[in-house]
This record gives sequence, C-alpha cells and structure tokens, in this order.
Amino acid sequence: MTSILSHFTALCTVGFFARLSYALARSPVLPLFALYLGAGPEAIGFAGGVSTVTGIFFKLPAGALSDVIGRKRTMLIGLLFFAFMPFTYLLVKNYTLLIIIRFIHGLATAVYGPVSMAVVADVAGLKKGEMLSWFSSVTIIGNLLGAPLGGFILHRGAGAASPSIADFQYAYLASGITGVLSLVLALGILRGDGAREHGKGLANAFRKFVSGIREVLSDRRIAITSAMEGLQNMTVGALEAFLPIYAVKVAGLNEFQAGILWGVQVVTTILSKPIMGKTSDKYGRKALISIGLIVCAVSFGLFPVFSSFYLLMITAAFFGLGEALVQSSGAAFVADLCKEKHFGTAMGTFGTIFDIGHAGGPILAGFLLASHSYLFSFWVMAALLLLAAPVFVATVKVKES
Repeated sequence: MTSILSHFTALCTVGFFARLSYALARSPVLPLFALYLGAGPEAIGFAGGVSTVTGIFFKLPAGALSDVIGRKRTMLIGLLFFAFMPFTYLLVKNYTLLIIIRFIHGLATAVYGPVSMAVVADVAGLKKGEMLSWFSSVTIIGNLLGAPLGGFILHRGAGAASPSIADFQYAYLASGITGVLSLVLALGILRGDGAREHGKGLANAFRKFVSGIREVLSDRRIAITSAMEGLQNMTVGALEAFLPIYAVKVAGLNEFQAGILWGVQVVTTILSKPIMGKTSDKYGRKALISIGLIVCAVSFGLFPVFSSFYLLMITAAFFGLGEALVQSSGAAFVADLCKEKHFGTAMGTFGTIFDIGHAGGPILAGFLLASHSYLFSFWVMAALLLLAAPVFVATVKVKES
C-alpha cells in the first residue's frame, strides 16, 4: 500500500509541473503574444483553441498506443513535448509559425492526458474514483498557478508598457524549464514499464492497436458515459468564454469580481473532487454522475437570472460542485467498464469526447447569443444536460458493487 501511494504521489508531482508548464505557455501569455504579432480577435481565438483540436485527433490513438507499447513509454513521449516545445516559441516571429507550434505543443496534453489517467487507473485498484479525482485536482492546481505566474513574468518585465518580445521569451523559458523538471521527475518512475508487445512484430502490435479501439468504441456504455462528461464540459467551456462578459457587461460587475466568480467555481471543484471520488468508490458512480448533471444544469441556467455578485458566487459554487460530481465519477466509471488492458484506449476515448465538448461549448453559446438573450441561450444548454441525465440512467446498465 505504501508503495502504491508513493508511486501515486510521484505521478501527481509530475502532473503538477507538466500542467504548470503548459499553463505558463497558454494564458494570458498566448493571447497577448498573438496580439503582439498583429492577430485580430478571431485569430487570437483560433490560437487559443487549436491545441484542443490536437487533442480531439490524437487522444484516442495515444491512449490505444499505450495499451500496446506500455503506459510509461507513451507517457514519456507526452512529457517530451511538455519539456521541449516551449523553447520553440523563442523562434516565433509571425502568427503562422505560432499556430504551427501551438498545434504541435497540443500533443503534450493529447498524449500525456489520457495515458497518465490510465496509469493512475492501473495502480488505483478499487479506489479509482478517489485517486483519479486527487490526480485531477492536483493538475488543476498546476493550471491555476500557471496563469498568474505567466502574467507576473510579463508584467515584471514590461511594467506599465506593453510586453516586448523579450518578455514573452522569458515566459516561454519558464514554461520550458518547468516542463523539463516534470520530465526529469518522471524518469524516476518510468522504470520497469510493462510494455505489452515485446518482439512480437509490428503487424501484431498494429492488430492489437486496432482491436483495442474497436472493442472500446463498440461498448455503448463507455461512449454514453463519455458523452455525459462531454456535455457537462460543454457548459464549462461556455462559462469560460461568456461568464466574464455577462458579469461585466450585463450584471455590471467589475473585472476583478468576474475573475472571482470563475475562481470560486474552480476552487469548489478542486476541493470537492477527492471527496466525491471517494464517495463514488463506496456507493457507486451512476447516481453521482446523474445528480451532477442536474446540479450543473440548474446552476448553469441560473447564471443569467442573477445580477447580484453574491448570488452569482453561490451559483458558481454549486456549478463547481456539480462539475466535481460528474468528473470525479466519469473517468473512474469508464475505467470500471473496460478491461484493464484497454484502460489507455478508454481514457483516450473519454478525453477525445471531453475535448469536443469543451471546444463546442463556446461555439454553441456564441451561436445562440448572436441572436438570443443570455437567459434563452443558457437555458437551451441547461436543457441539454437535464435531458441527458435520464438518458444516461436508462441506457447505461451495469451492476455496481
């Protein structure tokens, strides 16, 4: 047991520094760098979303690859992207090169994300919900710290003036150094990788790769459970994009208060996830996922009803709780449903649908808001979550211990 906890702690530490590195290169450094290069609003938005597109295309193959060549070898490939891609931003002189590097940098999370979750599922045993939730919470903290640290580096260099190319390079150097640290730490836990295919030939490895994908995708329960996570993450993406705008332009709050609303949601999710994960291990996952979908739907629909800062803050906390309910149980439930040898493929499928939801949320919300009010637009998206809950309960049949 002590050995498992030590290994898990090492995985969490690696995940923290990897996500910190990635966040340092993302916000607010990335959009400000794109603006510095002369990009307009649409181009800045594309720069921010192109790495999510990478995840949509590569998370499933990366997860399946880990089932064939071994989790730790595949995880090492992802960590190599974390470690070395930030330094390539030092070569950027135009927007086109920025987009190319950003797409390739997206392979870091596309490869590492589902594989690291599969590694945690491998070692978690009957505590998948609790351990996956702790792992997720630690990586979220890395994401949270990266944004203010990147902003501090830019502000410290620029002062009252706009950031210079040197200021951006310092931020990307910090991202690269942190990424290298995650790689170095990981090398200590990458020994003894149980690679699946030793000396059995490329053709056999490819057959195993394809059969794993086919087997996981043919399980309707995995697809539907992943879709629930995708739908919930759709509302998260919509809030990321439009809650600050609603708070400032409609509710009349200031930018600092708008930031606090998002912070309340994220902190609630971080604190709740391990508790909800442990609860799902003990009492089952389906009920928590269903309740989480309903809590997210109701709270999401209430955002445009309120203009009071305190009421919006309470609503954000409830949304964060609902997010924790769904996310603490979703990945663990998918791992429960598949064979251990296909954990990587299952996590890849889960991550792909997760990214589709996250990328689609702002697009759908933007489309609705272009011709409708916040109330109508948010209620339409909330209704999708409410409808999804009974569909999930009725279609996903499994005996939970």
